[in-house]
Amino acid sequence: MTTTGRRALLRAGAAAGATALVGCTSSSGEGDGTRRPSAAELEAERVARAEAALRLRSVSTARTLLERYDAALAAHPALTTRLTPLRRSVAAHAKALGEGGTTVGPATISPSSPSPSASASASVSPRPVPVPVAADPRAALKELAAAERTASDRHTDALLTAPPEYARLLASVAAAGAAHAYLLTEGAPA
Repeated sequence: MTTTGRRALLRAGAAAGATALVGCTSSSGEGDGTRRPSAAELEAERVARAEAALRLRSVSTARTLLERYDAALAAHPALTTRLTPLRRSVAAHAKALGEGGTTVGPATISPSSPSPSASASASVSPRPVPVPVAADPRAALKELAAAERTASDRHTDALLTAPPEYARLLASVAAAGAAHAYLLTEGAPA
């Protein structure tokens, strides 16, 4: 064999070996259209899921409070003047907390869609369970104030894991809840 023949044979062998190596590595996931996500991508996905779950809990807390206001207004129409501005504020908080929707798994929860608990209970029972309201208007106001404090505490607890912009919103909503609780109990007589 001549020197030119050997070199050509070596080049062809090297090219075949390189092709085989590329074929081996691409068959481990890249050749079939999938690739393994990087550690940064996995962390970003984990953070996004955690934030979506946080938003879902926050929206659910606000909607539960809104249901309490609706029940109190239905049970005590005489409190309409006092409760309507606070209810409007809680509704705005629920909308703001869910702005852009929250995605957890295959479902997207938007501010206009029913709460996850409401949709789950709707599929189980034909009518939603009514929120209990005290027969006495003063007691109903105290219950609402307690519900406001509970919601405020939940929003405050969520600050620890919230991203900065959402934490600011949660802090504002929590502060408003504390003010609502004050207005419901100390602010004005029933």
